[in-house]
Amino acid sequence: MSPKIVIIGGVAAGASCAARARRLSEEAEIVLVERGPYVSFANCGLPYYIGGEIAERQKLLVQTAEGLRQRFKIDVRTETEAISVDSQTRNVRLRHLPSGKEYNEPYDELVLAVGAKPLEPPIDGLHRPGHFFLRTIPDVDAIQEWLTAHSCRRAVVVGGGYIGLETAEQLHKRGLHVSIVEALPQVMAPLDPDMAAYLHREIRSHGVDLYLNDPVAKFDHPASPQEAQASLVVLKSGKVLPADIVILGLGVRPNTDLAKTAGLEIGQTGGIRVDEFMRTSVEHIWAAGDAVEVKDFVTGQACVVPLAGPANRQGRIIADNIFGYESRYPGTIGTAILRVFSISAACAGANEKTLARLGRRYEVTHLHPASHASYYPGAKPLAMKIIFDPENGRLLGAQIVGHEGVDKRIDVLATAIRAHMTMDDLAELELAYAPPFGSAKDPVNLAGMIGQNVLRGLVRHAHWHEIAPDAPFVVLDVRTAAERAKGAIPASIHIPLDELRDRLHELPRDREIVVHCAVGLRSYLAARILAQNGFKVRNLTGAYKTWEIAKSSAGA
Repeated sequence: MSPKIVIIGGVAAGASCAARARRLSEEAEIVLVERGPYVSFANCGLPYYIGGEIAERQKLLVQTAEGLRQRFKIDVRTETEAISVDSQTRNVRLRHLPSGKEYNEPYDELVLAVGAKPLEPPIDGLHRPGHFFLRTIPDVDAIQEWLTAHSCRRAVVVGGGYIGLETAEQLHKRGLHVSIVEALPQVMAPLDPDMAAYLHREIRSHGVDLYLNDPVAKFDHPASPQEAQASLVVLKSGKVLPADIVILGLGVRPNTDLAKTAGLEIGQTGGIRVDEFMRTSVEHIWAAGDAVEVKDFVTGQACVVPLAGPANRQGRIIADNIFGYESRYPGTIGTAILRVFSISAACAGANEKTLARLGRRYEVTHLHPASHASYYPGAKPLAMKIIFDPENGRLLGAQIVGHEGVDKRIDVLATAIRAHMTMDDLAELELAYAPPFGSAKDPVNLAGMIGQNVLRGLVRHAHWHEIAPDAPFVVLDVRTAAERAKGAIPASIHIPLDELRDRLHELPRDREIVVHCAVGLRSYLAARILAQNGFKVRNLTGAYKTWEIAKSSAGA
């Protein structure tokens, strides 16, 4: 007998589960319940509709209710809310929102793809006209209407996560003066501070005001529309930002209201607890997407990762398991990418902050290779941070910022993390090369080679945050005089690389030497010269470029 599957929630996980279930069974009865008017839409594309990069609203609709009905024979019920679940009788209580009519819907298998809710902290004045969350198509419609009706000139975006940064970029594109307010010391929390620093510089270079480590204290009512049409945004520091529109991107939390009515276990992170098959703690109830707690693939810790890719795969896995095709979700790597004006930032796996908090041993290397062969026109520098296990060389995490080539490198590195690859493996990867696309030693290969050198003891690394006036070591700059004239680490010694062998007598042998150049290659060569001449030496990973931007951000 074919099962009756009731799926609560569309968009990524729910719609993916419904379509996969139909492909596996023509006989199954499939009911897809969606609270909003749109069953499957591109919520990641919403900011780009605000800025006009996605010109047609229709393009945001990945699939319509009617399309799912006709192509997949799915009973789609939009504007219908699930109120409660009786897991004993296997009934879910539904309410049709336009009419208010309530009824019970029986199920054989129930799938919760209920997503996440925007965080709404208790800030005075949070809810008022001109303040908007951005999660759905009705949200973006309301934003577009307000922008047009009020001829907005000044926008305040509260929150420096993915949606906040993308929306800030698009409002700037529309000609508004934009301010970003972030309670943390950095934007894009999955990045480490030394990598987020590149985003800070890029944001400010476009005239966007960035307030870090300065949360909103309250939203005051403006005295007149001329002063501000939405709010006076008052920060903890006392700074007041007039806003004609406020976008609230304060993050999200798993939507577990319905799960609690069914008696499902909620995990330590606040998400619905599921096993590797996406089964909840109650038989015949499954869950997927932003509402669930999953395992971090690298650390093994419980986590909530609200990303579209994992949600789609989890929905598919549920359908497979319902029909007997055993399928597991091995954990989340958290691979993500973001564009901010002219640069992209991407990450995969664990960041340094997480590993340090867990007390796990790790090694970090920074490098700044070109996006393709440096002799071919248009090559742009990449900033890469690679984190690996110092015992076995296994890749634990990667972060990349740059103008081009970020996406393909992070995808290779995400694949490497999933495959438990090591620095040796990265060095040996055979990747596509032609001058317009890459280099004979691709940045991924270079990252592996640097890691190999560390693991083999050919070089020891120092890190930007160790550089301090009272540090016990000597800092040696091996750049040219022209480079040094543009900026230098205070109190550092200067000996250009090509003069180093002849000037070794100028260096102390009773103190450790930390050597640096611009991006790390020449200082590695210098470190090898010094080490083989009896000096105790470390190479400043990422060199002056990483130190300079990380320090500038730390003092911002």
